[in-house]
Amino acid sequence: MEFDNLTAGQIKSLIERGDASAVEICSHYIANVQREDPKIKAYLHTSFEKARQQAARIDELKKAGASLPRLAGLPMAIKDNILVKGLRSTCGSKILENFIALYNATVVEKLEAEGALFLGKANLDEFAMGSSTENSAFFPTRNPHGLEHVPGGSSGGSAAAVASHMTVAALGSDTGGSIRQPASLCGVVGLKPTYSRVSRYGLVAFGSSLDQIGPIARSVEDVARVLGVIAGKDPHDATSLDLPVPDYLTGIANSVQGVTIGLPKEYFGAGISPDVKDKLQAGLKLLEALGCRMAEIELPHTDFAIATYYVIAMAEASSNLARFDGVRYGLRVSGEGNLSGMYRETRDAGFGTEVKRRIVLGTFVLSSGYYDAYYLKAQKVRTLIKQDFEKAFQKVDFIISPTSPTTAFRIGEKSSDPLAMYLSDIFTITANLVGVPGISIPCGKTPAGLPVGMQILGKHFDEQRMLNLAYAFEQAGGFDL
Repeated sequence: MEFDNLTAGQIKSLIERGDASAVEICSHYIANVQREDPKIKAYLHTSFEKARQQAARIDELKKAGASLPRLAGLPMAIKDNILVKGLRSTCGSKILENFIALYNATVVEKLEAEGALFLGKANLDEFAMGSSTENSAFFPTRNPHGLEHVPGGSSGGSAAAVASHMTVAALGSDTGGSIRQPASLCGVVGLKPTYSRVSRYGLVAFGSSLDQIGPIARSVEDVARVLGVIAGKDPHDATSLDLPVPDYLTGIANSVQGVTIGLPKEYFGAGISPDVKDKLQAGLKLLEALGCRMAEIELPHTDFAIATYYVIAMAEASSNLARFDGVRYGLRVSGEGNLSGMYRETRDAGFGTEVKRRIVLGTFVLSSGYYDAYYLKAQKVRTLIKQDFEKAFQKVDFIISPTSPTTAFRIGEKSSDPLAMYLSDIFTITANLVGVPGISIPCGKTPAGLPVGMQILGKHFDEQRMLNLAYAFEQAGGFDL
């Protein structure tokens, strides 16, 4: 039986009918990983035995006549900055190379309770800091659509595993586009929920006011199913809001007639490659044919978004990564035989170049005499950007843009130019600054065969209608434009 293109719902139905077992499905995807991953390198570590045990429990439930959980038999990859008890959780860094997680992230607890199978931990840019997965301390991941190209980042391993049928769905984290940008470059669906919609407990922090965990899959339906499981209030995370979690599949097939889409003039200017622009225009025409109305809008503080984001993100990274000091867990280098030497030598040996760059810059913008000039000013501009979105959403239902200004670039092409790398996230970072949900959906491929992504941004906690619009685009053939 062919399992590669099944959705989560179809997998559950197969098991319920007795047409396939969870163990069969699990074994199929393990074989896919064993065949494909040596060339793509999406996984940092595999957990096949754990996945087989999880699958066996599903089959035992079926045999006993019990009702199956929502994600029964769903193979998943988990980004390696999300804790899974008993598995290595490295964050793609040498400083945590041998760290074994002592507890599960809340999202992992929820997924396991609903029958998901964990095939392994996916590669990422070190501590989720990057846009290409080249910053992993262990190896770069390659794009399944062109092995000489990057898969995007920082959730590049998660997106590449989904795109190459080495899993059906995956979890990523998104601090400035790290779910949406790799989803775009790999031709899959990736959703960043509203900030506080999904618990961050058990996610190794990068930027605490920006980070969100979200799903990656090949279909809008699967993203909706996974989001419905992981969303909700968590007593372990004070920033998660106590709001009802809707069934995101309810209404997903509704008509989108009359939906108003905002097109920011700031997002359609110079810097977008012609191939991306052509595909996006075709996608917008398809949405018009479905009954959507287009309206030009302004987001006047967009030019300040990159600078604002990197000041705030680096400041938060500097604070969050202070805990990796060689004392409590992870790598320890004895240094010069004193405490300060141990700190210095451990962090120098354990952190990569990009992480060190962000720690240094973050420490600088938080330092005495510079805090007001950089960090405080960035927070004020963040408020102005938030107000831009609030005004725009008074006029439109959604905002659409390219997810990335270009398709996947070649491995090594931007490694020596951090600013060029940072600009890869120019269309995605504002959603994190403002806290709104965003989804990247495939919008065809270029003549060279590289995927293009369309980004949809919605109002706070409007994931249900956002998924409805994305689903309508998918069903109308938009993914294959």
